[in-house]
Amino acid sequence: MARWLKHGAEADVIKSAAKEVRDTVEATLADIETRGDEAIRELSIRFDKLDRDDYRLSQREIDDCLSQLTTRDITDIEFAQKQVENFARHQRASILDIEVETLPGVILGHRNIPVNSAGCYVPGGKYPLLASAHMSVITARVAGVPRIITCAPPFHGKPAPAIVAAQHMAGAHEIYCLGGIQAVGAMAIGTEKIAPVDMLVGPGNAFVAEAKRQLFGRVGIDLFAGPTETLVIADESVDGEMCATDLLGQAEHGPDSPAVLLTTSEKLAHETLTEIERLLKILPTADIARKSWDKYGEVIIADSDEEMVKIANDIASEHVQVLTRDVDYFLKNMTNYGALFLGPRTNVAFGDKTIGTNHTLPTKKAARYTGGLWVGKFLKTCTYQQVLTDEASALVGEYCSRLCALEGFAGHGEQANLRVRRYGHRDVPYGGAAV
Repeated sequence: MARWLKHGAEADVIKSAAKEVRDTVEATLADIETRGDEAIRELSIRFDKLDRDDYRLSQREIDDCLSQLTTRDITDIEFAQKQVENFARHQRASILDIEVETLPGVILGHRNIPVNSAGCYVPGGKYPLLASAHMSVITARVAGVPRIITCAPPFHGKPAPAIVAAQHMAGAHEIYCLGGIQAVGAMAIGTEKIAPVDMLVGPGNAFVAEAKRQLFGRVGIDLFAGPTETLVIADESVDGEMCATDLLGQAEHGPDSPAVLLTTSEKLAHETLTEIERLLKILPTADIARKSWDKYGEVIIADSDEEMVKIANDIASEHVQVLTRDVDYFLKNMTNYGALFLGPRTNVAFGDKTIGTNHTLPTKKAARYTGGLWVGKFLKTCTYQQVLTDEASALVGEYCSRLCALEGFAGHGEQANLRVRRYGHRDVPYGGAAV
């Protein structure tokens, strides 16, 4: 039976915070809907301290941002973007259009068609998270999306040079310096200056995630990607320093980022708790990581690998790092996760920044029903059909006629009956069924 050495926030506390976020987002989106660019400007001044007539960056501003980066900076961004693009291209190659003759003269198929426009949110209020530009823009471009726009908040009161460079190098067609609800709302709803998009993608804080949830249906979304979550599954084959480092490495994202240790070793659990306290004294981002760990951190001791799989599937964490002797056991048996990081030689930071898999992943148990952002998210798999012969039309029509009659759909039935009469040369009474 599993037991907890440390619990995270209680459910009622989380629920109360979620209601406040929902109400704020709903009011803000309604304001954007009503007042458009005027509301966007007021929100940007209020939350981001940035006042502009037009929040789209000019080519001159983009070039200025690029000039502020060193050659090494540019080379490093190029490396990361090459890895993301390479994996995305392999994904795209695996998605095939099909066309098959299912009956003599009956052709069925589907085409994978990219959406016409995508809005990519790149978080950057606390840290300039340029990696999110790679993950969304490059993936959309490889999918073939014709119009890709990006929004990222200002960093220290102005566009973040590294984020702007990454957005531009990734292939964004329009780059806006906007953050939070106002960015997501502007892209989805549209304003006088910003044409609306068909799809929203990208991670963000609780307000961004809630805005995407409320806008879903009006536009498509990739998934619910809220505050970062990490789960470290470990046994005595690793040490407390590694577990603590990998937990705090994600807790620094923000004060609401759950970090959970799940282990079969009580000794490792206590070592990890000790190491977390040690590292929080020297970690430069300890102020944020401490808040996250104190409120949302958990330590769970399980009796076996089998029990750890059961608990992990119930948690359905965004990131799952497996630091055990038999990592393949978890690869084969785990079903609910955003991404797996197998063995001590890899870690979540590799996935977040450079290795090539996408870091926009499901949170808040959404991993139970979806994976992360990938090329396929930007594609609509649309079916088509064609009947080539009179005989095939009459054959399918007979079955359709009788099934429509069984359901009481006379109008549907007449669509079938017309083909039976015309192409099968059969006398079917109007409103009746083929016999």
